[in-house]
Amino acid sequence: MRLRLFQKTQTSRAATRPSRKPVAVAVTGGIGAGKSEALKAFARHGAAVISSDEIVHELLRSDPEVQSAVRERWGDGMLASNGGVDRDAVAQVVFTDPQELQWLESLLHPRVVATYLHWREKLADLPEPPPVCVTEVPLLYEVGGEERFDAVVVVTASPEVRISRQLRPMQDREQRLLSDEEKLERADFSFVNDGSLAELDAFVADVVGRLSSDTP
Repeated sequence: MRLRLFQKTQTSRAATRPSRKPVAVAVTGGIGAGKSEALKAFARHGAAVISSDEIVHELLRSDPEVQSAVRERWGDGMLASNGGVDRDAVAQVVFTDPQELQWLESLLHPRVVATYLHWREKLADLPEPPPVCVTEVPLLYEVGGEERFDAVVVVTASPEVRISRQLRPMQDREQRLLSDEEKLERADFSFVNDGSLAELDAFVADVVGRLSSDTP
């Protein structure tokens, strides 16, 4: 049975946020669950959106401090011809070495958080801020990031569906993630994304409507 919508009955963190700021929502979930499609759906329904993965890509592409740190640790072969970090080369290192992955995450994570928090501040300063802003954060619960948000949306899917959506084997990467069951238990809203894009879109529309109605 597909889970359409789950919302906790207790008072959400959104109720205590300062007035006029957009409701800050995190989208998270397992590998291949459809987080990126959910983010696109939030954008279609009027939310401002940003992806942690895209922030990481930009940092690797253009942040001199990140590029210097990567080159110092792994050598010049980690840099592409344009000076940015070669993501494929880095992936070959970190996806087979948990210690190196931990180092990379410690380098990038504070910068990712600073970037999306600054983005939210800029949205709040607009003459007409959007009612909802959404950040895709794949490792939200794993790094204790949920307290930075007013509400959390968990998107998951059956193992068969998720595996079918992945080009790179996901089992090794899954070992360090919280289980779907725990994420669903902790979420403010959740959706099992085994169906159509239209069903995902309807779920997102309902979430945006609920959160927008809480906006002062």
